[in-house]
Amino acid sequence: MDEQLKEAFINAKSKDKQVSYEAYRYILQATDKQVDWAYEVWEDLLEGLRSKNNHQRSQSVQYLANLAKSDPEKRMLSDLPELWEVTKDDKFVTARHSLQAIWKVGLAGDDLKERVMALMADRFENCMDEKNHTLVRFDIIQNMKHLYDQLEDEGIKQTALDLMHNVEDEKYRKKYLQVWK
Repeated sequence: MDEQLKEAFINAKSKDKQVSYEAYRYILQATDKQVDWAYEVWEDLLEGLRSKNNHQRSQSVQYLANLAKSDPEKRMLSDLPELWEVTKDDKFVTARHSLQAIWKVGLAGDDLKERVMALMADRFENCMDEKNHTLVRFDIIQNMKHLYDQLEDEGIKQTALDLMHNVEDEKYRKKYLQVWK
């Protein structure tokens, strides 16, 4: 990892919101492709999932989701449940940002794709008691579309269609179906 990236990981925790945001965007861009330094920050990011700072929790999920494709040791297979927990964070914005990033874990191999799809499908079916459940459902359908667009796996599309067609409220069923138009 180069010095600029090390500095970005430090700056991402800055109290200065502009400094933190610029570092966050830089790290997301740097982790958008496969890298050879993922394990240099992996444990710190796992620790960030449990931070008292909700921004740290959300960012840690987003970084780890991006780094899943840079995980030859397949650590994500055992760490995914910790990331998934943040998608249910008490702070809805943290939960939502985490949920919106989790699909990227599914790009790291068939085993992770199947696990992410199973988690999302289960959540879609069982989130009716959650506050903002329609947004949760929308994000899950959008995640499945992102995965499908990247992997062109018809099983992903069929799962999403099955979930959407089982939505009783026609207004929301139509809204979710629009994602797949």
